[in-house]
Amino acid sequence: MIGRRDGALMRNSSSNQSLLKSRIAIAIAIGIFLGCIFAFFFPHGAFSSNSPHFNHHHLTRSISQAVSTSCESSDHLNMLKAEFMAVSDKNAELKRQVNVLIEKLRLAEQGKDHAEKQVLVLGEPHKAGPFGTVQGLRTNPTIVPDDSVNPRLAKILEKVAVGKELIVALANSNVKDMLEVWFKSIQKVGIPNYLVVALDDEIARFCESNDIPVYKRDPDKGIDSVGKTGGNHAVSGLKFHILREFLQLGYSVLLSDVDIVYLQNPFHYLYRDSDVESMSDGHNNMTVYGYNDVFDEPAMGWARYAHTMRIWVYNSGFFYIRPTIPSIELLDRVASRLSRGNAWDQAVFNEELFFPSHPGYDGLYASRRTMDFYLFMNSKVLFKTVRKDANLRKLKPVIVHVNYHPDKLPRMQAVVEFYFNGKQDALSPFPDGSE
Repeated sequence: MIGRRDGALMRNSSSNQSLLKSRIAIAIAIGIFLGCIFAFFFPHGAFSSNSPHFNHHHLTRSISQAVSTSCESSDHLNMLKAEFMAVSDKNAELKRQVNVLIEKLRLAEQGKDHAEKQVLVLGEPHKAGPFGTVQGLRTNPTIVPDDSVNPRLAKILEKVAVGKELIVALANSNVKDMLEVWFKSIQKVGIPNYLVVALDDEIARFCESNDIPVYKRDPDKGIDSVGKTGGNHAVSGLKFHILREFLQLGYSVLLSDVDIVYLQNPFHYLYRDSDVESMSDGHNNMTVYGYNDVFDEPAMGWARYAHTMRIWVYNSGFFYIRPTIPSIELLDRVASRLSRGNAWDQAVFNEELFFPSHPGYDGLYASRRTMDFYLFMNSKVLFKTVRKDANLRKLKPVIVHVNYHPDKLPRMQAVVEFYFNGKQDALSPFPDGSE
């Protein structure tokens, strides 16, 4: 019994020792495995001075790099902003160039149509076509440009004009405030082709300081004395003399007074089929486009009613004139009559355009077109009719000419507020007429 118990004890002891050895071997193996992993991830030791977790210099360098990266990001952002602004400016310039090219293309197509009609009429004699198909020539051919007339002006116009046409205004220091409203509205609309003819040095300096295209004529005693001190009507009379050079150089001119607010580009609304296109002083379809006015004379009995044709005058402060022989003849006739006496330029302008030839007088054969009075609007139409009509208030004119009212500047400013800034009551404080 004792021998069997001792043998069993000896076998149990041997088995326990084997198990212990196995556990030690496993522990050693696990230790070696962990050591390998530790050595792989921490080659310089966990507590070494080179450890990335405890390296002060490395930490400082990392912070510096982070700050540097932040600064670089800020610089990069500023650079991107600058590039964006440059691209935006370039895009705006490209848009302007595209608009100019589109306008030139439209002018070329319009000119081609007029040229074809001129060839048909001015070419070889031909028979009349079928009833209802015959049309006379309304568009006279343009003259051959002559740069020798004024080389300095020719260079200016070459830079300013688009498609050989531009807006031209005459101004002296008496109308400085109105001139500023005038050119700011032009800039707001985005019209590139306009020029101020400065009649005194103050206006020339004012335009130059505001980066406004300006032309100061060479000294001329007769013109300069009126230009520097003259009122609206006196200055207005000078334009017929001054505009002649523009036409001789081959440019079409949209003559503009400075008491005008531009709301759209007027060159998009011209027909260019006549020597003169002008806005009217009329205020409705009859007065603007003409009507049959019956004169009653009861003493004539059966023939008491006499029919007359009436039309309200063209406004000599806003008209488009092409460089044709009849156009230049018109300017010469008006300038000549104004130089001989104290006449109103608008009255003379209309008489020369409309009076027919008769004994002792050869009329001017210039073609003319009346502008749409809701697009090219005078201030009587605006203040007496449009502002009081809910539907007409929604229309956007091309221009508003404050020609019917002496309080021009505040009314111009009110027009800007109403049409540009949307202030619906801006026109309300003013009476229909003048007080």
